[in-house]
Amino acid sequence: MRYMMLIYTKEGDLSQMSPEAAQKIRDAHAAVMRETRERGMLVAVNGLGRTNTATTVRLEAGKVLATDGPFAETKEQLAGYYVLDCVDLDEAIYWAGRIPSTCGGAQGSIEIRQLVEFEGVPESVLKPHRVVAASAAD
Repeated sequence: MRYMMLIYTKEGDLSQMSPEAAQKIRDAHAAVMRETRERGMLVAVNGLGRTNTATTVRLEAGKVLATDGPFAETKEQLAGYYVLDCVDLDEAIYWAGRIPSTCGGAQGSIEIRQLVEFEGVPESVLKPHRVVAASAAD
């Protein structure tokens, strides 16, 4: 089963984070990406631009309306995502617990969502080659 792990965090002022703290977060992401790639379960991973670069699109009265900024004001912003091919939710929870969600010194959260595969849409059901390795708990 493929799961999307949505990384939510407070954007804050990145210049306030020490270089050592920023490097620690980059190293932790690199470790998760390396390990999941080696196990053949990494489908996709990307960070997202800051919310001030977002555009929200709505359809109103049959017309497309594009506005600058995110859809809603929230305490935490969507910062990035991983898509992993996991055996089950327990394995997804294990890996979500390894993904850093700290940004600018504020701890965030990881939301896990199982991906829905659409019949007849080949891209929806593509799966990586899974390497059978040691269990996630190793």
